[in-house]
Amino acid sequence: MSEISIQSRLLRDLEPVVAQELERHLATQKEWYPHEYVPWSEGRTFAGPLNGDAWEAKDSKLSTIAQDSLVLNLLTEDNLPSYHTEISLSMSRDGAWNTWVNRWTAEEARHGIVMRDYLMATRGVDPRELEDLRMAHMQIGYQTPYENDMLHTVSYVTFQELATRISHRNTGKISNDPICEQMLARVALDENLHMLFYRNTLGAALDMEPNAAMRAIADVLVNFKMPGHEMPGFGRKSVQIALAGIYDLPQHLEDVVAPVLRAWKIFEREDFTGDGAAARDELAAFLAASNADAAKFVEKRDAHFDRLIQRGQEPIRLS
Repeated sequence: MSEISIQSRLLRDLEPVVAQELERHLATQKEWYPHEYVPWSEGRTFAGPLNGDAWEAKDSKLSTIAQDSLVLNLLTEDNLPSYHTEISLSMSRDGAWNTWVNRWTAEEARHGIVMRDYLMATRGVDPRELEDLRMAHMQIGYQTPYENDMLHTVSYVTFQELATRISHRNTGKISNDPICEQMLARVALDENLHMLFYRNTLGAALDMEPNAAMRAIADVLVNFKMPGHEMPGFGRKSVQIALAGIYDLPQHLEDVVAPVLRAWKIFEREDFTGDGAAARDELAAFLAASNADAAKFVEKRDAHFDRLIQRGQEPIRLS
């Protein structure tokens, strides 16, 4: 059976699963309102047509790394129009699939709203720089390498949603602001529920088409990149975020990849043959190499922190 025929059949056969997962999600997810998480009383007018005060670095109570992480997370959320397009093209615009995609998009929009409102009310970052970055990032847009491919897309967003959950939670913890931490913990709850929807959907696909699903999982993990990797300044910010322990390779492997693979019983299943079996072998080899890289990263980070401490500098890192 061709890959296109498998995808078409799976979209049809997974419809009841998607409907069930959508119902479970709606019963579990609690409505919340972005405006309730923003300290509006801290805000004041910025410089511009309304003759407010220009932003200054001293206005922000956030550390540089917390600012970088919040900006990266927010700019990632800003590309929602591109994500909606890619997901709707790879799934279906009918039935439960369509209802889910639209619901997911509406919930994700809250994340960008609340983070931007928080940063503007608290003067957490330079608003002009943030807007310039948003414009540049959204003009680049986002295009998945797995165009119109449901299995690869659902596999990718399963891992990506969990990665985003961890990044949000840890950004809140390192912010040293209980309001920010509470806000991002609320956002992280959504991301976890989204992950469960996608994880359970792909779990059903694994039972229906194990080889095709396994190939998608291996392809995604071997080539995994966060959706904001093309934004201006991503490389520098991501390095600093990794050094601070907000999101790094060990966390990616231990807290994102490993639990999802366990949930799918990837290395326990006996229904892989041909390309599916080959894909699992490729994934096993990739994970072994990645774990070795993670160990080297931790050693280098520890050495870097030791040097900073010897110089009398206190490293900014998640405790």
